[in-house]
Amino acid sequence: MMSEQNKVEVHWHEHSVVREERETMNGNKGCVIWFTGLSACGKSTIANLVDHKLNALKKHSFVLDGDNVRHGLNAGTGMLKDEHGEEFAKRFGLGFSAQDREENIRRIGAVAKLFAESGIIALTAFISPYRMDRDRVRKTLQVGDFIEVFVDAPLEVCEKRDPKGLYKKARAGELKGFTGIDDPYEAPLSPELVLDAAVKSAEQLADEVIEYISSKGKI
Repeated sequence: MMSEQNKVEVHWHEHSVVREERETMNGNKGCVIWFTGLSACGKSTIANLVDHKLNALKKHSFVLDGDNVRHGLNAGTGMLKDEHGEEFAKRFGLGFSAQDREENIRRIGAVAKLFAESGIIALTAFISPYRMDRDRVRKTLQVGDFIEVFVDAPLEVCEKRDPKGLYKKARAGELKGFTGIDDPYEAPLSPELVLDAAVKSAEQLADEVIEYISSKGKI
């Protein structure tokens, strides 16, 4: 239990520069474009293409990619040791258990919200397999700020692509709890946008995203 002397009072501080002023300077509205889908469905590729297209339009955007975030924000700061002195886990780092996935998405959602409130279009590319976790992030944002994009590609298509060889390892039993194989993926029920990644090219799908956010007045 935390002692009285260790308690720290934390207060929310309002910004002196309001969001509307930042958006006026940026020339676009802040929002979170949340790409979700199976591994190898094309989330990161599409998100980066959208980022490139927005940059060409002189809009302010940034990609938060699953692998990149796990190298930094969720990588941990050190190692813990068991009773025998063996190092066994990164302190504060996250793995791929259901609990760790939940915390991973919570942290990313908090960071993405900061981007949106600063007038930046945050593009997140995470499997984010659990519907509840994605919905929690949505609830932290203003109405219209969370744009859920389901990158829809069947499991067999993703397995054929498999650029990292992860499905092959999962099928061989070398990876446990892999989404789509022995861990579930819960597709969005009412996403703002569904991208047919089994039929269309990444370039075409990126254009669909640009067209959608333009229609919503984000750019």
